Amino acid sequence: MNGNGIAYFSMEIALESEMQTYSGGLGILAGDTIRSAADLQVPVVAITLLHRKGYVLQRLDESGWQTEEPIEWSINEYLEEMPPRVSINLGSGNVWLRCWKYEVKGVTGFKVPVYFLDTNLPENSEWHQTLTHYLYGGDEKYRLCQEIILGIGGVRMIRALGFKNIRKFHMNEGHASLLTIELLYEEAKKAGRDTIINDDIEAVRKKCIFTTHTPVPAGHDQFQMDLVSNILPKIKLFSEMRDVFCFDGLLNMTFLGFNFSGYVNGVAKQHGEISRIMFSPVFIDSITNGVHLDTWVSNPFRRLFDRYVPGWKEDNFSLRHALRIPKVDIWDAHIEAKKKLIDRVNRQYNLGMDLGIFTIGFARRAVEYKRWDLLFSDINRLKIISSNVGQLQIIYSGKAHPNDLKGKEIIKRIFNTKELLKDCIKVAFFENYDMEISKIITSGCDVWLNTPEPPLEASGTSGMKAAVNGVPSLSILDGWWIEGHIEGVTGWSFGEITNNLEEKSNTLKDASHLFDKLENVVIPLYYENREQFIDIMRRSIVLNGSYFNTQRMLQEYVIKAYFN
Repeated sequence: MNGNGIAYFSMEIALESEMQTYSGGLGILAGDTIRSAADLQVPVVAITLLHRKGYVLQRLDESGWQTEEPIEWSINEYLEEMPPRVSINLGSGNVWLRCWKYEVKGVTGFKVPVYFLDTNLPENSEWHQTLTHYLYGGDEKYRLCQEIILGIGGVRMIRALGFKNIRKFHMNEGHASLLTIELLYEEAKKAGRDTIINDDIEAVRKKCIFTTHTPVPAGHDQFQMDLVSNILPKIKLFSEMRDVFCFDGLLNMTFLGFNFSGYVNGVAKQHGEISRIMFSPVFIDSITNGVHLDTWVSNPFRRLFDRYVPGWKEDNFSLRHALRIPKVDIWDAHIEAKKKLIDRVNRQYNLGMDLGIFTIGFARRAVEYKRWDLLFSDINRLKIISSNVGQLQIIYSGKAHPNDLKGKEIIKRIFNTKELLKDCIKVAFFENYDMEISKIITSGCDVWLNTPEPPLEASGTSGMKAAVNGVPSLSILDGWWIEGHIEGVTGWSFGEITNNLEEKSNTLKDASHLFDKLENVVIPLYYENREQFIDIMRRSIVLNGSYFNTQRMLQEYVIKAYFN
């Protein structure tokens, strides 16, 4: 790779469902970004951690309470160990790193390498060997060490691999922000100095890009300075240039990324606005997320697109021409994808779900602001709608972080309600939500439901996966849906747009509006005017599938950030 190369750093990257190197949306986006880089022949090298014990293997008891186990996956089956070894000092001596390589191959054969950092080496202490085991595991010290490995260790590893002249370093969230420290010292060393000066800071800013993904405070890592000084005692910059590195007395990884990046962006237009309010006076642009279409389109729709829109993989925007696909073919492809979902549910959970019944899909991380149980806020009304307007069935999936007790309570509430509804509305819950389950649900349901508390949904991408499979969204106006929503054309909305982070949304009002939309618009349309419903399905592909993809997204990064 020459001086035009881009180094992409992310704490998690989802490449294959069986490779447990991801937990959710951040990793899925990273994987889709890399796949599109390979398709578009953008010279990218990606860096992440190995996570040999994965995120969590979810276990749910009869009440729906989640417990977790480590996940074992076969590293040698997917990855190739590379020769270089580099070290970093974590306060108690050197910790050695190796890396493993995975190559992503694009539609033209162009390859993008992904390197997974690993501390599981015999020369390291037993505790240091575990530092690349668990994704988002451990305590504050464990997390800080992981972020040092990703940022500082990641830069050292790509240099050892021969990538000497990287043009831009792209930090996918704050986990990688410490790479800026290594770059500062590289600049000083090139000038023959041991000290950092303002010229080094400006040089690093020209090389760095930072993408922020959430307005939720828990998504922005912060570390006590005493801990930082103990683990990185040789780095005096934190005290010498405190204003640059610290915020409110803490090492704030988001502000660190902001301070050393020449380009900063949010992941949807609304999120860019929210981020500018949160982090003023930093200028934060926006590049709306997307999904890698060839990864997320179901086989029935892939065959349709190959037949009616040849070249769609090379040029995602050409799916605008999907308007020519006959309605009967759209519906037949959907039914084939839906049958795969319903058969999987019935085989796995013996629920007797019916292919002909209107099916709502809902799958995402179990966190409080996503309001999983909004649909169950008025069970009696939901029963009346299903009985009097048209039958419905619901499919859920998702995990809570092991330390998120509120998230676990949410899943338990879904289970309790599932039992209360079992005689009139069938509800399924897929355990161990992963790439495979996500693809089956987003392509097989009839409508994709999204219920976050606005404006906390930075972007969201699951509705984009649904759209390319002709599945319209029924969603709160937040994140990407503000841009993708045309009422009755690409799907339906409920609730109101807001950019006020201080004001809690009216959950009862949002729920009532959701029930109104289901009762008076969506379900009657599905059962009584199938032709118009299929029109909306087709326009979901034409308008949203063709635009909300990582091919378009990456082209924006190339123009705005990578080669500007």
